Amino acid sequence: MKIEIIDIPKIENALGNIAVIENGSIPFDIKRCYYLYDIPSSAKRGGHSHKNLIQILIAISGSFDVVLHDGISSQTVTLNKPDKGLLIKSNIWRELENFSSGAVCLVLASEVFLEADYIRDFNTFLKQF
Repeated sequence: MKIEIIDIPKIENALGNIAVIENGSIPFDIKRCYYLYDIPSSAKRGGHSHKNLIQILIAISGSFDVVLHDGISSQTVTLNKPDKGLLIKSNIWRELENFSSGAVCLVLASEVFLEADYIRDFNTFLKQF
């Protein structure tokens, strides 16, 4: 499975850094943006794939693991830098786990919410392959 980490453009300054995300700096136009926060360390989020939607996940604060499955193999990616984003293409199962205290996960999505785009059952997901 090819994992793609996106470098988020940043402006470094002795007073603090600024990360900038604009259309053109990532591989899709942003149609939806949301973030997960106050997540207990034992909680798991995600547990689905998308038929068409593409996402970038960014650990704005703290860290968490993203477990990815492409129907054949799985891989875990730890996100812990606010200037690195994990690009998740369509038809990839994802689960988020091992959230550190104060972790915030920013999600940039290529489409607005559409329930019909979700596959929420892992066995149904596997039947595509």
